[in-house]
Amino acid sequence: MEHSESFFRGVYGTRINYSVWKPDGEPSGIMVISHGLGEHAERYAHVAEAFTGLGLVVYAPDHRGHGRSGGRRLGLRTWGDFTADLHTMFAIARRHNPGLPTVLLGHSMGGTIALTYALEHPEGLSAVVLSAPAIQLATGTPKLIVALGKTLGRYLPFVPVEKISADDVSRDPVVVEQYKNDPLVHHGFVPAGIARQLVLTMESLPPRLGRLRVPLLVLHGTEDKLTAVAGSRSVPDLVSNTDCTLHVYSGLYHELFNEPEKKQVLDDTVEWLQPILAAARTSS
Repeated sequence: MEHSESFFRGVYGTRINYSVWKPDGEPSGIMVISHGLGEHAERYAHVAEAFTGLGLVVYAPDHRGHGRSGGRRLGLRTWGDFTADLHTMFAIARRHNPGLPTVLLGHSMGGTIALTYALEHPEGLSAVVLSAPAIQLATGTPKLIVALGKTLGRYLPFVPVEKISADDVSRDPVVVEQYKNDPLVHHGFVPAGIARQLVLTMESLPPRLGRLRVPLLVLHGTEDKLTAVAGSRSVPDLVSNTDCTLHVYSGLYHELFNEPEKKQVLDDTVEWLQPILAAARTSS
C-alpha cells in the first residue's frame, strides 16, 4: 500500500489537506472517507489498508478546521462548506482515476456530511457506508440544552458548549491513549457554531432521506455514547426506496473501526461492498 499527502484549495481558498492510500496493483475503485468531529484523516490508515486490499484507492481529506487543514479550529460558516470541499475531493479522485466506481464512507459527523453529500450529488456514487452516523442526538440530551446551543451557535459561534470524552471513543485503552495524545485531534470544547450546524443538519435529514437512491450500509454500536444508535435504526425505514443494510454491534462504542472487534466490522463492510463494486464495474 502506497501512502501520500497533498492539498487543494476549498471554499474561501481554505487549504484542505488530504491523504491518499493506493493499492499495490491497478485500482479498481475509489473510496473517499469523511472523518468525524474533532479528528483527522490519518486516523483511518488501517481502514484504508482494508479497502486497498479490495483494490480501492482511498482518499481522505481533513475537514476544514480539522487536523492539517486550514481554518479556525472547528470553525464553520455553513454546512455546505463541508460538502463543497468533499465535492472537490471527489473531482480530484475521479480525475486521477477516471471511470472507476466510487464509494463514500462517513463516520459520526462525517456520516452526516456523507448523507448530505449523497442527497446533493448522487451521480457517480456506487455506495455509501456510514459508521455511527450522527442522525439523532445522543440519548439523554436535554431539549433545553439543544435549544440553547442552537441559539448560541447563531449569535456566538465560538462559545464553547461541549467536550468529547476520549473514554467514550473506544473500549480499547490503547486507542483511547493514542486519541488523548494525538496533537491533530481537537481536545478542547466544541464551539457552538459547528454544533448548531450539525444539529440543524441532523434535524433536516429524516424528511429528506426518502430521496436517497444510493446503496447504503449503516454500522452502529449499541453502547455508543456519542451518537444515538436509534438514529441508525431509523434509517432503513426512511430510505425505503433504496438498498439499505443495517449492522448493529452489541456492546461496541463509537469508533467501530477502532474497537477490539474492528476486524469483524471491516470484514462485514468489505463483504457488503464486493458485489456492489462488481456490479458497478460490469455496468460501466
